[in-house]
Amino acid sequence: MTATVLPGRIAIVHLTGRLADGDDAGEVFETTDVDVALEEGVYHDHRDFVPLEFRVGEGHVIPGVDEAVRGMEPGETKTVVLDPEDAYGARDDDAVVTVDREELEARSDTTAAVDDLVRSERGDVGWIVAVDDAEATVDFNHELAGRRVEFEIRVLEVHAEDDTHADAGGAGEAA
Repeated sequence: MTATVLPGRIAIVHLTGRLADGDDAGEVFETTDVDVALEEGVYHDHRDFVPLEFRVGEGHVIPGVDEAVRGMEPGETKTVVLDPEDAYGARDDDAVVTVDREELEARSDTTAAVDDLVRSERGDVGWIVAVDDAEATVDFNHELAGRRVEFEIRVLEVHAEDDTHADAGGAGEAA
């Protein structure tokens, strides 16, 4: 096992994400720790609460988390507040589009309703934010785009870059 988190090394961490601002400041939107999930009332049976494992510096997690873990060691905990550009990005008004309701319903094989998730022809996932008889408005921004977020990160293990222990990837953009 390697002691310090550096680019190319594999970090195994528990993290908890909270909203940093607004009326819902402090609300947990993500955690890998079952104890935190239970304590915060966000536990779900259908979800596995397991440590996040990723190769540092390869874009598997949001930029602010990737940067925050660098230099940390196993057992160390750090809390960081991230601006949108280091987290889920700024809101993009161009990512909110109005589409023909009939075409959307035919393509997604569903009746359009507010808060339904839909997939674009390119594979982007968005949710319907408004619908009337003729059109539906779909927001393809990440749900946390434009929000400042806080992450508590606890490093559990660090492995060398040539360690075959990890299959880095997967859970990245959730964090």
